Amino acid sequence: MLYRFSAWWARCEVALAAFCAMLVTLLILVNVVTRAANSAIFWIDEAAIYTMIWMTFLAASAAVHHKSSVSVSILVDLLPRNGLSIAHFLVDLVVLAFAAMNIWFCWIWFNPTGLWASGFDVEVFQGETFNFIYAEPTNTLGIGKAWVWLIMPIFALGFCLHAISNVAHSSSGLFFSRDAGNGLS
Repeated sequence: MLYRFSAWWARCEVALAAFCAMLVTLLILVNVVTRAANSAIFWIDEAAIYTMIWMTFLAASAAVHHKSSVSVSILVDLLPRNGLSIAHFLVDLVVLAFAAMNIWFCWIWFNPTGLWASGFDVEVFQGETFNFIYAEPTNTLGIGKAWVWLIMPIFALGFCLHAISNVAHSSSGLFFSRDAGNGLS
């Protein structure tokens, strides 16, 4: 069930990343046309950058589910079958630890409990924590950067979901079956 939910979430991430890719393309095309017409729309540059950032983080999280991230496998390729399964399991554990750290850092950065304690008053929150995440605006779009940065906790949660699923999947083959194959499934 966990793996199926992770797969569903990865499909959602890929669909949103594809939408962001289309949006970046459209934004850049509009930017080229308006600049050629000597009527540049300056917020399009910033919107394209932020859209590309969202696309990248969504696709990176989905890549963890599919185990299609960039990797160096020269040492792992030399291992025997049992060693390969153990190496994949250990890599999945390291990825899970990194995903958990991402959630922790996002929690510290966004500080939802501090925002709650201040009664969702951003000025009180800033005064008590010296955290200006909810007050800083984007340069040309005029929205709060916290809305743009919201991709970080979304990424961290998806990343952690996929990492937990990968650990569960690789550990089931490692601990419950002696004929675990090559550990790549």
